[in-house]
Amino acid sequence: MIFTIVRNGFRGLRRDRGALILSFVLPVAFFSIFAIVFGPMSGNSTPRVSVLVVDEDRSAASERLARGLEREQALVVTTRPESKTGEPQPPEYTAVTAEEAVKKGTAPAALIIPAGFGVNPISFVPGTSRKPIRILHDSSNPVAAQMVAGLLQKVAMTSLSGSMADVGMRYFAQASGGLTPQQRKNVESSLAFIRDQAARRDAQTGGAAAASGDSFGGLVSVEIRDVVGEKKRSPMISFYAAAIGVMFLMFTASGAGGTLLDEADSGALDRILSARVSMTTLLAGKLTYCMLLACAQLTLMFLWGAAVFHLDLFTHLPGFFVMTVVTSFTVAAFGMLLASVSHTRGQQAAIATLLILTMSAIGGSMFPRYFMTATMQKVGLLTINAWAIDGYTKVFWRDLPVTDLWPQVGVLLGGGVLLFVIARRFARRWESV
Repeated sequence: MIFTIVRNGFRGLRRDRGALILSFVLPVAFFSIFAIVFGPMSGNSTPRVSVLVVDEDRSAASERLARGLEREQALVVTTRPESKTGEPQPPEYTAVTAEEAVKKGTAPAALIIPAGFGVNPISFVPGTSRKPIRILHDSSNPVAAQMVAGLLQKVAMTSLSGSMADVGMRYFAQASGGLTPQQRKNVESSLAFIRDQAARRDAQTGGAAAASGDSFGGLVSVEIRDVVGEKKRSPMISFYAAAIGVMFLMFTASGAGGTLLDEADSGALDRILSARVSMTTLLAGKLTYCMLLACAQLTLMFLWGAAVFHLDLFTHLPGFFVMTVVTSFTVAAFGMLLASVSHTRGQQAAIATLLILTMSAIGGSMFPRYFMTATMQKVGLLTINAWAIDGYTKVFWRDLPVTDLWPQVGVLLGGGVLLFVIARRFARRWESV
């Protein structure tokens, strides 16, 4: 009897494709997705950090340091804005334009080599008077500034070997009570040889240095300043509200759109279509309902964030309204598509769970995208989550005006229209019944 019950259970599971997918295919799929997204982070291929480099000194030491930063494989160094097709090359970044670029999210950090740096670039003694290198930081990415500061010390060791020798000999001369003219001549000859060897090594190896361990802390003076979010009370609340909100909106839209399948099973859909209601009108009505429901959910989430977690909502109402409307529209269209391509509720639940959790994983709802590899960050742009989170980040974190939201608004609106058109095409099967 027990064997019969077990056999009937497996037969029922085999007939229910939705339950079968949830039981076996979904866990394997999610394991594969998370292994692809997060697996490289534990190996040698750590995500590269984008940094804007400004050389205000224009000395030999600052140029060697800038070239060393460009050769560092863990960094993506940019010295000027990208030029548009057919337009002349834009000027290099200055301290002012680099700070504005960090505020707009062009890069998470900017490194400013100040004028006068080459006079005394390095020191082995804490507190020595020297020009500090400034790192302007967007604190929504808490890792970037620390990585840039650490790599800067490493690059200084390999790129400023001549300066290190100069400083070392200076300290030796002070400690020994001074050098004779012949000794000074010998030291200068040795320093010239060291500089020549370093230049030849850079020319032959492309500057690949032999420093592979920990950076030498304090070799170059560094000053880190947050230029985005430094005065915000709860800096990451808006990110979490958008990230979690969009993910659960997609589940809500999936459930609301699934009423089409319930109506088709019960025969109510046939009666609605026979009452001179077109399928386009019905889908538009369902989409509008899902959109209003999503707007209400997002509004409630952000109001809760403002009341409990001090989210600065009421000074960002125009941007919040625009992003909430377009995000809700796209999510509702996504729900209509899920309903139209599915044939049963079980099938829809399996497809929705797989797609929503996959999109949330690579789109930034579960894990910030700046921790992912560059390839996965680009893949994440195929999701609703990534564009919605980027839009809300512009509004609440970067305090940008509504006009700067046009890339996110355009992609979300265009994606929503495309999803609705595809959903309408798949829904033709109900008209032919």
